[in-house]
Amino acid sequence: MAAPALVAKAGGPGASSSSSLPGPPARLPATTSAALSSSAAASFPGLDFRSGARVEELNKLIQEFGRHDQREYDDQRALEIHTAKDFIFSMLGMVQKLDQKLPVANEYLLLSGGVREGVVDLDLDELNVYARGTDYDMDFTLLVPALKLHDRNQPVTLDMRHSALCHSWLSLRLFDEGTISKWKDCCTIVDHINGATNYFFSPTKVADWFYDSISIVLSEIQKKPQRGMPKVEKVEKSGTIISIILGVGSSRMLYDIVPVVSFKGWPAVAQSWLMENHFWDGKITEEEVISGFYLVPACSYKGRKDNEWRLSFARSEVQLKKCISSSLMQAYQACKAIIIKLLSRPKAISPYHLRSMMLWACDRLPANYLAQEDYAAHFLLGLIDDLQHCLVNKMCPNYFIPQCNMLEHLSEETVMLHARKLSSVRSDPAEHLQTAIEHVKAANRLTLELQRRGSATSIPSPQSDGGETGQPDDRLAKKLQQLVTENPGKSISVFINPDDVTRPHFRIDDKFF
Repeated sequence: MAAPALVAKAGGPGASSSSSLPGPPARLPATTSAALSSSAAASFPGLDFRSGARVEELNKLIQEFGRHDQREYDDQRALEIHTAKDFIFSMLGMVQKLDQKLPVANEYLLLSGGVREGVVDLDLDELNVYARGTDYDMDFTLLVPALKLHDRNQPVTLDMRHSALCHSWLSLRLFDEGTISKWKDCCTIVDHINGATNYFFSPTKVADWFYDSISIVLSEIQKKPQRGMPKVEKVEKSGTIISIILGVGSSRMLYDIVPVVSFKGWPAVAQSWLMENHFWDGKITEEEVISGFYLVPACSYKGRKDNEWRLSFARSEVQLKKCISSSLMQAYQACKAIIIKLLSRPKAISPYHLRSMMLWACDRLPANYLAQEDYAAHFLLGLIDDLQHCLVNKMCPNYFIPQCNMLEHLSEETVMLHARKLSSVRSDPAEHLQTAIEHVKAANRLTLELQRRGSATSIPSPQSDGGETGQPDDRLAKKLQQLVTENPGKSISVFINPDDVTRPHFRIDDKFF
């Protein structure tokens, strides 16, 4: 609070005898001014102007949310994660053998968090609603290339003539005759005037084929159950995403499996982004950032669902995440938990929009400011402000292709509805953080209750020969626990040989195992 100005009285010491008018305000001695400022700071420590919330209290709430939201892995949980992963990769190896459509040597991208968590830019309005604690305990997204184009070193030019920005059709002319022959039943066909036939890879038909193939394989697997094999609790197709929930021991794992097209290199439409300055400059190399991209099965607001794919930079985002400070990530996770509940209806804002805003903030703000460990509250309030600003202006540029506005299609009624909801959050962020904490605590209680029920009948690892049902291999468990605890939230690229699914090789960032 500003100190009141002190004015010399007329006729007082130092006043001119020839004038009865008061002089200008006397300047305070530096020591007095500093003392008053210190007093004001002590009286009003770190208040948020808009809500009146204490910044220190918000920081504590964000830290509490992080503690409850963070997954804890003991040896048994680590082994269950490994068992579920092996099952999914074995299943995909069998899918490849069905009709040889999938590449023999394939490279998957495994992301921590499901599609509903915004790890990939996909439309959420077609997804079934799953809740942590009620339906699953841990969630992952697995990008599975149906096609790969990895033999080009120059910028990749896509056929975007029929699509909105960030979207493209994919002609199989880019591939050999064998590929066209295998996949033509998953294409839409366009005949040209000159008599030539063009096959366009259809995301909806590919997703239908993928779901049918997975269903066939799972049916065969369940006919011959093996000891220690995960229980398939649910298999559902939502739009172009296949969601599988596995019961493994006392854990339930949700895998959102997404068929994609994988490219090495960088799309020509995003070349200008590389010319700009970014927060990751000097922290990671450009080669790491532009190692590849995907086409994911999602279309624009007015696009054709059976033909249009969306550009995804999920591989690059894995690298950029390494350059984001822990305090900003804590604020992001807390903000995401708030908006997922608050802005769920109507579907307009996804966690991916919030992730994009965070990346833009990293470019906009000084690195030493974002590195402050006790600034999580400031970052949370800033993300809410940014999101509200984007809604009011109906403008959220894609981080990699800024000319693409991801909110352009929303109606004025929808954006104002969500902006008003965010205004309530901004007026009382502490209350909404408390609500988010209560939700995650309730989810944890459900998980613990199910674990207690299942502890007596814990499912052993597939590696077990059945002689000792409750004793996992200590060495394997310790190794798995080390990988999980040392790499929280990181994404894993997996290399698998379908002829030998017992030996997957996977990479966490740049480490191979």
